[in-house]
Amino acid sequence: MKIIRIIAYILVIIGAVNWGLIGFFNFDLVAAIFGEMSLLARIVYALVGISGLLLLLTYRDVYYD
Repeated sequence: MKIIRIIAYILVIIGAVNWGLIGFFNFDLVAAIFGEMSLLARIVYALVGISGLLLLLTYRDVYYD
């Protein structure tokens, strides 16, 4: 479970950086790399969202590892 949480943290950081770029510069890095709403971009967006939910749902587990 620890490796899944590490991957989730990395994906959430990628998502946060991407949202920061969108907010400050109106630049979507994921869309620039993979294409506007291409299959790969949608997969990245979905994985970032799932990672955020996973970290939210396992937040209390951090204290018990």
